[in-house]
Amino acid sequence: MKEISAILKSFEKAEKKGKKTALATVVHVEGSSYRRPGARMLITEDGELTGAISGGCLEGDALRKALSAIVQQQNKLVTYDTTDEDDAKLGIQLGCNGVVHILFEPIVTDQIFNPIRLLQELANSNEDSVMVTLFSLDQLQQPGTSLLYRNGLSRTALTAALQSDLVVAAEAALQNKSSDFRTFQYDDQAVTGFIEFIPAPLELVIAGAGNDVQPLVDITSVLGWHTTVVDGRASHATAQRFVKADRVLVAKPDEVLKKTGTGEHTFFVLMTHNYNYDLALLKQLIIQNCAYIGVLGPKKKLQRMLDELSSDGVVPDEKQLALIHGPVGLDIGAETAEEIAVSIVAEINTVLRRRSGTSLKDKEYGIHSSLSG
Repeated sequence: MKEISAILKSFEKAEKKGKKTALATVVHVEGSSYRRPGARMLITEDGELTGAISGGCLEGDALRKALSAIVQQQNKLVTYDTTDEDDAKLGIQLGCNGVVHILFEPIVTDQIFNPIRLLQELANSNEDSVMVTLFSLDQLQQPGTSLLYRNGLSRTALTAALQSDLVVAAEAALQNKSSDFRTFQYDDQAVTGFIEFIPAPLELVIAGAGNDVQPLVDITSVLGWHTTVVDGRASHATAQRFVKADRVLVAKPDEVLKKTGTGEHTFFVLMTHNYNYDLALLKQLIIQNCAYIGVLGPKKKLQRMLDELSSDGVVPDEKQLALIHGPVGLDIGAETAEEIAVSIVAEINTVLRRRSGTSLKDKEYGIHSSLSG
């Protein structure tokens, strides 16, 4: 979502200056590639690039293709084949081993559902969403970014019949929380639909405003996570101490959830270094529908907390226990506050992406999850 937000900011600046723009989207990949389907980049007519569609090797050629799309005011699908060992043939020195298909769409602002408009609506939502991009590997016609769907609402200029088919696919993607490819009929031709599942933005609540929280907020800011810092100490929970946090709150344990809310996209980390504060908040969180509860400190501390909660009649079931991560973080040998912050962020990302957190060299298959048409 951070990349999309950056693209939208750049588009707003370009529009104010009267610059023409195009959106490049990776829509299909065969084999290895630095970026996967859904990666985006905004290109202005004077060569400003925001976002990324590769590790930097495609961007130069992509600028030329984008300018062509802008001049012709026509969507274009460009294929980069990196399976040929003769890199000089492409002239872009990719160094990967795959085929990457990138769709270039000139942004026409008077089209009510142009790609940027759909991305704007997506960014304004705090719900899981699905973006559908239609393209063809065989035909000249490239419909492009065509539909945004969330919570029973679709935004599109497509015909009712095609919209109905796309909504069925979008609902399945929302249910499965995963992206997919489907084939549809568009103007009597078969086109591929990239059904892209885009989760709601991550909400991170850090209970604690000590010095060790500062590097954690610095990292989550870089990642674009919406971060709230909350503590009972007004002297510690200040905007001056946490300039990169989205919100800084002063609250007692029984006030925290009223001010922050909970939900399936909300992650909590308890690191106040105040046992009673963390215990009181954990007691409330156990029965909430949140995604993750990290508890800083040794395992015996968490066990003591669970024992006390059990004595109070609060006994978490297996599902609730699975949400609690204590000691918080991955085992990377962290010692300093900065290293601990990396450890915590890494673990949250494994939960968010449904990964194991193991070394990539031990993976039997590719780095990325498989997604092919």
